[in-house]
Amino acid sequence: MRRWSELAERVAATTRTSEKTSLLADYLRTLDADELPIAVVFLTGRAFPEADQRATGIGWATIANAIAQVADVGRADLGAAYDRFSDISAAVGDVLAKAGHAPDEAGAPDLKDVAATFAAIEAASGPARKADLLAGLLARSDPRTARGIVRVLSGELRIGLREGLVEAALAKAFDRPLDAVKRAGMLTGDIGRTAELARTGTLEGAELALFHPLKFMLASPAEDAAEIIQRLGPTVWVEDKYDGIRCQLHREGTTVRLYSRDLHDISAGYPEVIRAAEPLPWAGILDGELLAWRDGTVLPFISLQTRLGRKDPSAELLAEVPVIYVAWDVLGLDQPGPDGAADRDGVVAPTLELPLTERRRLLEGLALPLAEDGGGFALSHLSTAASTDALEDAFAEARARRNEGLMVKDPTSIYSPGRRGYGWLKMKKALATIDCVVVGVEVGHGKRHGVLSDYTFAVRDEGRDQLVTIGKAYSGLTDAEIATMTRWFEEHTISQHGRYRVVEPTVVVEVAFDVILRSNRHKSGFALRFPRIAQLRLDKDAREADTLETVTRLYEGLQSGAEHLVTAGARKAAAR
Repeated sequence: MRRWSELAERVAATTRTSEKTSLLADYLRTLDADELPIAVVFLTGRAFPEADQRATGIGWATIANAIAQVADVGRADLGAAYDRFSDISAAVGDVLAKAGHAPDEAGAPDLKDVAATFAAIEAASGPARKADLLAGLLARSDPRTARGIVRVLSGELRIGLREGLVEAALAKAFDRPLDAVKRAGMLTGDIGRTAELARTGTLEGAELALFHPLKFMLASPAEDAAEIIQRLGPTVWVEDKYDGIRCQLHREGTTVRLYSRDLHDISAGYPEVIRAAEPLPWAGILDGELLAWRDGTVLPFISLQTRLGRKDPSAELLAEVPVIYVAWDVLGLDQPGPDGAADRDGVVAPTLELPLTERRRLLEGLALPLAEDGGGFALSHLSTAASTDALEDAFAEARARRNEGLMVKDPTSIYSPGRRGYGWLKMKKALATIDCVVVGVEVGHGKRHGVLSDYTFAVRDEGRDQLVTIGKAYSGLTDAEIATMTRWFEEHTISQHGRYRVVEPTVVVEVAFDVILRSNRHKSGFALRFPRIAQLRLDKDAREADTLETVTRLYEGLQSGAEHLVTAGARKAAAR
């Protein structure tokens, strides 16, 4: 594990993509068959493969308790180190080094030891036992190795490394075609499995497996209708952009599973969708969205929030907030055998590389039981547009149907899991909302004295691989939401400075605002005028927050087309 930690620091020290790739390749080819998949998964900043349902359940408090056991370092010391570095792994390495922590190298943990301990931590019951296991691992680790372990545990790798670079390194390390590595990664959704196939020269054996969720294809933001038509035209496919929960549906025989955008199994929370899918006569994988729905009308996302995280919703809640599955894509499909199973047990034929037109044809041929007929499904509302005016009209119609905006797609596009390209664009009017990560909270004033109601939030600076603050908001959430989040933030505080708390950067909020301004007040270099929290997005991972690049494009769009954007903002306000 020390070699992995040293590699991470060397990769972090260079900004050149080619050098990062070479460093990785040189390291990866030295690993044995058991070490390789562990190393590459760790290099994506995860303790377990992305599609793995496990999570260590370790937060700031558990790490602090473990450090206290190893080096008699208090929580305040660790908090002070975090204030200096704004990085929990660097803080851990710093306090251990200053405490003179220097264990015998003979007992140092290797990659397999670390992976086994992560699995034990995940299975352990209670924070005390988790802290004991982590302390045992860190006690054997020198400060540099401890930094590497905590980098993975915290999910904050911060070495400027994207999964595409790991794929490029695998291709270089084992002399395989990069396209073959990417295709295997697309099908397996597992960088560790892809590494094994690259090492053995069997990339062509990659298969699309049921009940092993794929990463979702992402859309790039765009606000100008003329620009969208120019990029994707002359004729584009237009679907409503729904305000629900992105969800993958897998089924075979009578087994149905639903997976959220963070690839977790959420099937138990939506039994009505599971029941509707059980009798269907095919095996396959769909991409779509869970929506709160009643009498042919989409209910607001705030209604759907009452269903989030419920593993056994009551009959009353099911009746109060009914949910349907809106399907818009087919990722894999097989005609079932006589027993309703796929032709090959657990494996379906991938459709990812078919054009969208063909995937839609397959979707429409599945005869899903549609909601208006008493079933649990709907097909995404689909139309075409060949001009700026047609696209603007489609946007207005989507808003009239209570949806966020539009998904505009190239009808020839393939499905690229985990990629944010320009084959799909999401059209939400400029200066509408952006998704941000809460990095700090403060005690409120007046009637909100005593609760944490003032949120400081940030966007992702991908170039520097860090979060940069862009604003602060005091309004938008209900008293009940603030009370719930106050308890969460109190339990996930990294350090406290008077009324202000630095908190674990994992909560995503959708922030509405009127204008973007250049400002030195925040690390992003921008400030938002009249920001307010539109809603909590607890279904989103912090890695899905919007980027500084997106904010910059919105700002530049304002400068070059102020009249258009002001009009768009007025239309959005009127639509509310």
